[in-house]
Amino acid sequence: MSYKHRLDAKKDGNENQIVKDLKELGYSVQTDVDDILIGAHGFNIWIELKDERALDKNGNVRESEIKLSQKTLRDTWTGQYNICSNLDQILEIIRSHLKRHSNCEKPAGRIR
Repeated sequence: MSYKHRLDAKKDGNENQIVKDLKELGYSVQTDVDDILIGAHGFNIWIELKDERALDKNGNVRESEIKLSQKTLRDTWTGQYNICSNLDQILEIIRSHLKRHSNCEKPAGRIR
């Protein structure tokens, strides 16, 4: 993915608020990387944000709303990568990391 691709990329409508909320909770957040990269308790968490309009009636992101490149990344990336639409989903991923790695140092950020 080229830098120009990221410059041309459209922000999801919920990105600014989620980034703001995560920063207020003490997490570092980097945008410009399909969609955000969060530093939380010594871990990097890569999140593709989808606007809530992309959800089905059960609250799941519709497959038709996920680009082929995002599906490929989701299905082949050997690190952590999730597709989310709200802050609660992201915080649950952070909690899950903490549970799996409870013996690791937790230097920054708080879970609400």
